Amino acid sequence: MTAEEIRNLLVEKFGEDRITGANLEAIDPWVEVAPEAIADVARFLKTDERTQFDHLNNLCGVDYFEPDEKKQKKFGHEPHVEVVYHLQSYSLKHRITVKVILPRWKDDKDGELPDVPTVSGVWRIADWHERETFDLVGINFVGHPNLVRILCAEDWVGHPLRKDYEFPLEYHGIRGK
Repeated sequence: MTAEEIRNLLVEKFGEDRITGANLEAIDPWVEVAPEAIADVARFLKTDERTQFDHLNNLCGVDYFEPDEKKQKKFGHEPHVEVVYHLQSYSLKHRITVKVILPRWKDDKDGELPDVPTVSGVWRIADWHERETFDLVGINFVGHPNLVRILCAEDWVGHPLRKDYEFPLEYHGIRGK
């Protein structure tokens, strides 16, 4: 299937209120899914005989924020974070990228991590990818079976891939800078 056919299939199945956008002309064509719909869409993409996306190549988080006030006007994006899912079907030999766009902070409260449902019940490898995204970007995967840090220490403060992250000057008596 082409990216356009996949997008049309998703709109037909879930509606335009849950399939909220797409860029089918990109090098890696993508479809945008409403956060509350991602688990259902993922399950459908994996199990439907027309799609059979049996492999999650990657899941990552991206912070779209420009901390420099002078550059913010030219940035071209409202500040947000995204969860990006790269899917592939081995049997049907097609692929698609799915994106979920979230606010940087839940309910616009600084420090409150945004929520998105887990897809770890659909693709087991998502367990590790979601933990890494939680740890480094600060996105909460609701329903994840073990959402704990995977790269940073348990007592680490903050999420290092956030654009406004401030590296600590000291950690457990070890000077950083």
